[in-house]
Amino acid sequence: MTKVALIGAAAGIVGVAALALGYQAGRSDVVVASPAPEMSSTTASATDRAEIEGIVRNYLINNPEVMIEVQTALNAKQEAAQKEASTEVISENQDKIFHSPMDAVFGNPKGDVTIVEFFDYNCGYCKKALPDMDALLKSDPNLRFVMKEFPILGADSTRAHIVAKAFKALMPDKYLEFHRDLLGGEGRATEASAIAIAVKLGANEAQIREKMLSPEVTKAFNENFELANSLSITGTPSYVVGNEVVPGALGADVLAEKISHIRNK
Repeated sequence: MTKVALIGAAAGIVGVAALALGYQAGRSDVVVASPAPEMSSTTASATDRAEIEGIVRNYLINNPEVMIEVQTALNAKQEAAQKEASTEVISENQDKIFHSPMDAVFGNPKGDVTIVEFFDYNCGYCKKALPDMDALLKSDPNLRFVMKEFPILGADSTRAHIVAKAFKALMPDKYLEFHRDLLGGEGRATEASAIAIAVKLGANEAQIREKMLSPEVTKAFNENFELANSLSITGTPSYVVGNEVVPGALGADVLAEKISHIRNK
């Protein structure tokens, strides 16, 4: 629990108390003594508010767990609202999310369940999640895995992903091998390291560099960034499974459970 969050919770409680004060002041059945001639109504209100805030402050100091309870409830409400918003975005963008021709598809292209992964070639957690994808594809012949390139970790990532897009366009049959080599490799993924892998797999460097200038590459990245923004995805790896967004490298077992849940609906 951060200090800012707790302060926010406390401010909310004080605000509620202030509203209660306003409500109480507005009730017609409450008898309020007329202020002394020398005390204006503004001064009286300020005094009452200060008294209420003092009571609330003392209560919170003596019962700090209230702030945690309020923040927990607020977080739950915000998470529920975000989940509902993401579900709506997924429903309205089925083709862009699950069937974009610009994305690579691993596993069974006609699988009954699709997992979409937003990833960055320089993301350490994406590297750790690579064996999870391989394990799921090996154990589940009806799984379809869509890879959405989402370079958010600097210029090196962007350039490496541009090479990847060019390689996929020219040699789609070898893209999975390229992907495993680049994501699973040691060190930082760069344009140079990506081109070296592409050439090793048989690509012509001049053709790769020419394809890197294609407007289709820019279009693919723009679409993925727009989708990520709509889904409130800010980190990698992040998955879309069914009608929900699942952030983080959760492991093959957790993803398998979600796949099973979709099939058993």
